Amino acid sequence: MVNTATNTQPLYSSQSAQQNKDVVDGNSNEAKTKLSSDFETFLKMLTVQVQNQDPLNPVDSTEYATQLAQFSSVEQQVLTNDLIKGLSDKLGGTVLKEYGDWLGQEALVRAPANYVGNPVTLRPDYAKDATSAKLMVRNSAGDVVQSFDLEVGQKSVVWGGYKDDGTQLPLGVYKFEVESYKGEKLLESKQAQIYTPIVEVRSNEKGEPVIQLADGTETSPTLVSGLRAQPSS
Repeated sequence: MVNTATNTQPLYSSQSAQQNKDVVDGNSNEAKTKLSSDFETFLKMLTVQVQNQDPLNPVDSTEYATQLAQFSSVEQQVLTNDLIKGLSDKLGGTVLKEYGDWLGQEALVRAPANYVGNPVTLRPDYAKDATSAKLMVRNSAGDVVQSFDLEVGQKSVVWGGYKDDGTQLPLGVYKFEVESYKGEKLLESKQAQIYTPIVEVRSNEKGEPVIQLADGTETSPTLVSGLRAQPSS
């Protein structure tokens, strides 16, 4: 059996993203233009007010300063928000640029596998002092559908998805656990790492990178311990 992974495309459109960016930038520029115009109008009105006030009953200068400070504060807040948005946009672009090349590759992670009829490559871990080990295969309901003896220290295991009688197991999501024993004593049960296709790379609302795997699981790139090209058909 040869592992054939489905070719995937990133779930975003650069054209749509650019159009959305143009709209946002247009709105931002419009807001800044309007703010600048309103500020100039305010200064003109303030100048006229000063020139035409009653000399016998002048307006307190503190009131002028307060009005000017309030308007200036609003202006600075708008400019600050625009700066923060610009930094966020740059960060999102950096994320896609840095991890975009991961699309079409397989990540080595501790996650379930989306079995589509092709072999799944596992990287088991063993407890210290283990003398024997077993691989437990669980379906999406958590039921054990298969178990195999492993040789402690074995670095790679390929699971074909077939029973001993040659019957293929149903397609779907499967989880793999390695049970380590010392004699008859169970030392630990640990989820095995698998190679699974990366189907999407994006940044979340905080600007942090997110990797979506073939089974729908989302994870951080920091939890990916290896990458490889998807095997050819």
